[in-house]
Amino acid sequence: MIDFPAEPYRIKTVEPIRLNSRDDRDRIIRVAKFNVFKIPAEDVYIDFLTDSGTSAMSDNQWAGLLTGDESYAGCRNYFHFEETIRDITGFKHIIPVHQGRAGEHILYSSILKPGDKVPSNTHFDTTRANIEFLGAEAVDLLIDEGKRPDCIHPFKGNMNLEKLEAFIKANRANIPVATMTVTNNTGGGQPASLENIKKTSEILHSHGIPFIIDACRYAENSYFIKMRENGQDKRSVREIAREMFSYSDGCIMSAKKDGLANIGGFIGLNRDDWHEMVTNKMTLVEGFRTYGGLAGRDLEAITRGMVEALDEEYLAHRTGQVKSFGELLKGVGVPIIEPTGGHAVFVDVLSFLPDMPRELLSGWALTVALYREGGIRTVEIGTVMFGKYAKDGKMIFPPIEYVRLAVPRRVYTESHLKYVASVFKRIGANKKMVRGLRITYEPKFLRHFSAEFEEV
Repeated sequence: MIDFPAEPYRIKTVEPIRLNSRDDRDRIIRVAKFNVFKIPAEDVYIDFLTDSGTSAMSDNQWAGLLTGDESYAGCRNYFHFEETIRDITGFKHIIPVHQGRAGEHILYSSILKPGDKVPSNTHFDTTRANIEFLGAEAVDLLIDEGKRPDCIHPFKGNMNLEKLEAFIKANRANIPVATMTVTNNTGGGQPASLENIKKTSEILHSHGIPFIIDACRYAENSYFIKMRENGQDKRSVREIAREMFSYSDGCIMSAKKDGLANIGGFIGLNRDDWHEMVTNKMTLVEGFRTYGGLAGRDLEAITRGMVEALDEEYLAHRTGQVKSFGELLKGVGVPIIEPTGGHAVFVDVLSFLPDMPRELLSGWALTVALYREGGIRTVEIGTVMFGKYAKDGKMIFPPIEYVRLAVPRRVYTESHLKYVASVFKRIGANKKMVRGLRITYEPKFLRHFSAEFEEV
């Protein structure tokens, strides 16, 4: 018996996938210079690289594509998009962008300058890169429980309020904005509580600091609040989401996650001055105010997906499937971040491979082994993604070393998850399958997307 609700949908269209031979997979990963981002998707059997833009859209969303108005300015789909998202979030200004990182770039390049500091519970990779590209500093102030993989806590994505107060006291003149990521992707897809979001808002606003929510997985976070936070169980997820947004001055969202769309996102703002700055810049780099780099049909798919992602039967299945997947992996001896979050299972690599030196890039090495041994594509969240170099050239290791298995929404079945667990079991029984790596090429920013490696 499965311990989560059955899929609240029927499958009407299928896409064939193919499992190449191990020899072929070995050749493919070598050609890709041991970077799973460079593997052609058709050569991947189970793709857990990301949950961004990989959802299966509903028949309602596909039907919406046919209503696309491709007028350059003022297409009818934009007005449906604006009305729906304003109703969900409460923000005065709703500005479409082609994906979340475009929103990050447009907003932060409008309000940040070199030397600024941006506190958050935890910044994810593109957010951190956009902030650092501008010469500012992204500062993580996650609660201590969120840094311990085996710690059981209902809201491991919470901001450390004491550290936030102290950080503001020491740096107020250089803090133009603060953010909060819900759910906290880097920390395992862990939610933040409504109480913590409210208190974070109160602290920031008492110091005159605007507060922005990274809302990629706002629906999953709101569902966890309903299920885990005292006094919230009788409320709808939509009501909780609206209150959560009310504590902030705006949000940036990739609709490729909890918008259940394959492309797109938006910036939501209450401040008129920021709205003017953002839209002026957006016209230069994204497109006109009412399409933001998107086709009208994409705006419609996002609009309908935003509503579907708040359906509580869907969310029960979504979070339940991820939890069940985590139990499958634990059952074959794989240490994971607990409790499981809403969008992925995170493997604690330092516990899974305790004898592999971090200098050999153990997290990245596990992603290579998973592809080579099972055709499974995952992503490292550790040394390659977040490590930095000291002045002497030595690697400064981040406190985490995870491999994230991001589960696409409405895509895979329990049989697929059982297959992945079987591959982990095989690797766990023979950890020599995981071979160390060294970097042979890397760019300055977001190196994990295009770095190259060789096996040691």
